[in-house]
Amino acid sequence: MNIDPTWLFLSMIPGGIGFVLCVYGKKQQRLPHFAAGILMMVYPYFTQTALSLFGAGAAICAVLWFCVTRLGW
Repeated sequence: MNIDPTWLFLSMIPGGIGFVLCVYGKKQQRLPHFAAGILMMVYPYFTQTALSLFGAGAAICAVLWFCVTRLGW
């Protein structure tokens, strides 16, 4: 477990975004937003570098965007 203060601050950013997505998805009954919110809150625990933190977050957001805009969920 990495206890670097910079890493903790950086991992709080996607966690906060995930919390907002999760609450929005639950209130509006939107499954893609709810699932993306849960993933955004959990994945920082499993990343080791800032690049992987950014890459995984961007991938989750891209999948959410694709599901909402292209698939119409």
